Amino acid sequence: MSGKVVAAPEPQQPETETVREPLDLIRLSIDERIYVKLRGDRELRGKLHAYDQHLNMIMGDVEETVTNVEVDEETLEEIVRPTKRRIPMLFVRGDGVILISPPLRT
Repeated sequence: MSGKVVAAPEPQQPETETVREPLDLIRLSIDERIYVKLRGDRELRGKLHAYDQHLNMIMGDVEETVTNVEVDEETLEEIVRPTKRRIPMLFVRGDGVILISPPLRT
């Protein structure tokens, strides 16, 4: 024996839970509720059913929030008006995606 100390190998996570590249985080969010921020002051919260490498997504049970900002001409104050709607099934085109937030994991 050479006297070298060899540490025990660290336990590895199962391959299905490993995040090695950005799209892995999205893969682990399939069938979970996610938050998506889109161009044009749009936000989506819903269940991720499918996605591809372009970030095109199929989402279900979606709540869309569109934020409109208007300026009052008399007071010059900004008036923020969020509009919400429910959408049972939605195709999201990936080129409009700014941010995707997966569910919180404990």
